[in-house]
Amino acid sequence: MLNRRSFLTATACLGATAALGAEKQQIKSATPRPRVIDSPAPATARKRIKLGIATYSYWHFKTEKVPIETVMDKAAAIGVEGLDILHRQMDIPEKDPLTAQHRAYLQNLKRHAFRNGVAPVCLSIHQNFVSPDAAERQKQVDHTHKCLEIAYELGVPCIRLNSGRWNTIKDFDDLMKARGIEPILPGYTEDDGFKWCIECIEKCIPKAEQCGVVMALENHWGLSRTPEGQLRLINAVPSPWLGALMDTGNFMEDPYDKLKMIAPKTVYAQAKTYYGGGEWYTLDLDYKRIAKILTDAGYTGYISLEFEGKENPDVAVPKSIALLREAFGT
Repeated sequence: MLNRRSFLTATACLGATAALGAEKQQIKSATPRPRVIDSPAPATARKRIKLGIATYSYWHFKTEKVPIETVMDKAAAIGVEGLDILHRQMDIPEKDPLTAQHRAYLQNLKRHAFRNGVAPVCLSIHQNFVSPDAAERQKQVDHTHKCLEIAYELGVPCIRLNSGRWNTIKDFDDLMKARGIEPILPGYTEDDGFKWCIECIEKCIPKAEQCGVVMALENHWGLSRTPEGQLRLINAVPSPWLGALMDTGNFMEDPYDKLKMIAPKTVYAQAKTYYGGGEWYTLDLDYKRIAKILTDAGYTGYISLEFEGKENPDVAVPKSIALLREAFGT
């Protein structure tokens, strides 16, 4: 039987329990709940195109050579990330076999580039596979193999490849006056030239793979002067170690449709500017339009400036880089 004392004790306990429960509820209500933030859908990030400078921008074959190290310093000061090295501008003989001294020079270049925060991204070389002389063609293949080794020594992932030309117009100034068009060597056909060139490129593929260096065939002069010729050569040698080099200034007429044709195969691009008037000719190029062509083709590599005008490069090169930065949004 519940007496008065037991009743009062039980009532007090119930009151305390209720009060404690209310206090806990109060504390729980006062404690801020963590906010649940909806995670936004992952944005598709566009890969940023990087800019470079070709050492050729400071030396057009007509004056005393500008050292590669000097261009590295200038590129670092301008703030670009890549360097395109012109082979003929280096302080080693172009045609001689590589020696220990030559290799030491290359390693010093690599160190200088690293210390300046500039990456050598292309080695622009010269060769000519368009010759009826098989021994001469082999010499050109051997020269290309050597250049692939130079690129490997420097840590350069790409070389500029030429198809070569007939050399029926000997002087380059005269060739430019002829808009890059020259007669075929008497007794031969254009198909002969393509056959020789394809065979030579095929001989270079294993070396390129061994060195881990991509060969970028430029829309230069000779067989690759037209997009049709350039693509004919590239498509004849299907390999991940061969692609197109897009030089924006080497299609003299109707450039945009032609650049669009080679854009899907492009693995490296050189952008010409002509401040002060071109050394051989001047093109008024719309770089925003060119940027769209490359973007639409999914290109995400380097764009290296090749300044080919007569203005002082210390003025024209920074101005050109500013132009490319705006056009490519980089």
